[in-house]
Amino acid sequence: MRLLLLCLATVAAGCVRAPTIVVIDRATALEREAAGDFPRLQGELQRAAIAPRPSPLTRDQLEASGQSKPVVEEAEASDAERVDALLKASCVGEALDGSLVETHEHCAVKDVPRVGTLLDRANRNRLQIWEWLRGQRPDRSPKEVRAAWRAVHLSTVPCGGEVQLDDGTWGQKKCG
Repeated sequence: MRLLLLCLATVAAGCVRAPTIVVIDRATALEREAAGDFPRLQGELQRAAIAPRPSPLTRDQLEASGQSKPVVEEAEASDAERVDALLKASCVGEALDGSLVETHEHCAVKDVPRVGTLLDRANRNRLQIWEWLRGQRPDRSPKEVRAAWRAVHLSTVPCGGEVQLDDGTWGQKKCG
């Protein structure tokens, strides 16, 4: 019994006490997300906001800025119709040697690789025509065959199409 009284006296004297509780002012990740704070996503958004990209502009805004109208290519249009549209827009031109060449400084092409592929295909087709014509007239040089073909072909170029003149400069085909 004495032992029990001794233990009670020791406890009452304050030898045994509760540990000190420390409160930290940091919230857990779950508490931060519940409060609307997403540090990882915010970092990703900041990095994305810095990334360079073209500004989305409407056609009216482009025209108001003084830029030329972009050439719109119809999905159903044939290669010949696309070439004619590009000739009228001064995006491509009929060169002196009979081939089609790019003249991009005058127009805004929507899809440059697609136009390049179209020109390659059209020029390859012309080369095949010139080879066939050369086979029909073996006494003519390739340069003469191209010149004769170009003289006839220029009549089919649409009015206003870009054509290289005899002095090497570029101009639009005059009609009527």
